[in-house]
Amino acid sequence: MTIIFFDDNSRETLLPLTYTRPTADLRIGILKISEKWCQHFKVDISYQTASYLQKKFPMVNDHDQLFINGSICPNAELVSAIYSLKDGDVLVKGETCIAAKINHDKLNSEDLSNHHKIKFEQDFTKINYPEDIFKYNDIELRTDFKLLTKNRVSQKLSASNTVIGDDIFVEEGVEAECCTFNTKYGPIYLGNNSQVWEGSHIRGGLALCNDSQIKLGAKIYGATTIGPNCRIGGEINNVVIWGNSSKGHDGYLGNAVVGEWCNFGADTNNSNLKNNYAEVKLWDYKTERFRKTGLQFCGLIMADHAKCGINTMFNTGTVVGVGANVFGAGFPRNFIPDFSWGGAQGLETYTINKMFETSQKVYDRKNKEFNDIEKDILTEIFDQTNKYRRF
Repeated sequence: MTIIFFDDNSRETLLPLTYTRPTADLRIGILKISEKWCQHFKVDISYQTASYLQKKFPMVNDHDQLFINGSICPNAELVSAIYSLKDGDVLVKGETCIAAKINHDKLNSEDLSNHHKIKFEQDFTKINYPEDIFKYNDIELRTDFKLLTKNRVSQKLSASNTVIGDDIFVEEGVEAECCTFNTKYGPIYLGNNSQVWEGSHIRGGLALCNDSQIKLGAKIYGATTIGPNCRIGGEINNVVIWGNSSKGHDGYLGNAVVGEWCNFGADTNNSNLKNNYAEVKLWDYKTERFRKTGLQFCGLIMADHAKCGINTMFNTGTVVGVGANVFGAGFPRNFIPDFSWGGAQGLETYTINKMFETSQKVYDRKNKEFNDIEKDILTEIFDQTNKYRRF
């Protein structure tokens, strides 16, 4: 059997994070959504997503295929219900299609009316907006921790560390000395070959994924996820950082989502609470206006390939688009369009060729290939977002 993860309407409300990936490729907790499902279904996977993403995230049809909504995270009840689906069955909750076991090349909403619908009544985690990623990160981190550590034995930490509580799991190759790990408020997961440098204080939940580093004297509290190949320092609170990104210096980052290939200059800070304690609004690409989040604490949403210079100050509820490069004194606007260059003093277009030059150097530093597939995706996003760059 093959699982095909399909994007529903949430892909539009999750922009700019989903410009560069299907919804099932979002990381929340410890794992990406697709990886969570693969822990339950040991099968091949593919994606039904935007056409310009299909070369990187291909769709492969099979005679025996299962469509699963890429914005939904699994739990025991969902997995059981999906295992019970028969050919032609569609699992739904309200107007949401959760999964469908149908022999179609693609899943279309018009097709579903002709199939047998099974109602699912229990709760589950569904990611509809960017802030849902840090909002539900605690739930998913705890779920993934149990999933990944069940019936396994943790490696030992050096005796120079102080560990409070028992909910810590250490994979092979972890290095940590003279640090504190408090698991009373959430589990701590240290991935393969990750490092926690001396003097760091960690209060769970925390997921430090493979080959990532927490630098000297960092203060991190949950629920926070640091993806693979990242380097992190300073003060971090309830943040999800995806792979290959760096915030290596002092500065506060809270209630935030940071994409891949991002970089923070030294002493960059974000506000996550308005001075008047009012509800935070975020830019919504679908409606092209600011949307109420219902949250009092909401910091920064930063898409892939975005960068910011030294001493950058992000205001409460700031959205930074794909490939933006932010720098300069003062608070930049709350929506920084994709492929923008500048800050509070003004913005101009960050031309695609100049952005490619920077990306090539960034990839080279991590021994990764910045290939034509990546360039084609970014070129398409550049064209799609042109309407926002009316400087």
